[in-house]
Amino acid sequence: MEIKIINKSGHALPHYETIASAGMDLRANLLESKVLKPLERIIVGTGLFIELPIGVEAQVRPRSGLAAKHGVTVLNAPGTIDADYRGEIGVILVNISNEDFTINNGERIAQLVIAKHERVQWSSVQELSETNRGAGGFGSTGTK
Repeated sequence: MEIKIINKSGHALPHYETIASAGMDLRANLLESKVLKPLERIIVGTGLFIELPIGVEAQVRPRSGLAAKHGVTVLNAPGTIDADYRGEIGVILVNISNEDFTINNGERIAQLVIAKHERVQWSSVQELSETNRGAGGFGSTGTK
């Protein structure tokens, strides 16, 4: 799939690190480093603008290393970029650790996954088909 992109960041375009990678890293596009204090959130620009075809979305997801090592994650994960959005891709980061975290220009802050999606037409009914699970949710299938 080919997607149009404008790169105003000065960083390389996002790319797949391995042949089996689902996501591409997004980098912070900053004029100066930003300190993210514990429980603080910030929108970090990437300098990237994309044009997705209808039926495709871009998902902004956390980077596992950033979350595991520093407690910094994407607040609205996954963030959805719709096909009709033409603004800069921004990443809402939150620091859920007890320590300040410094975001530097060019730092890999999130990953972008491109995914096809379906549109639905609702069919209003009075009942749904039966299943073994039924209405059981939120841990109803057990922990082991």
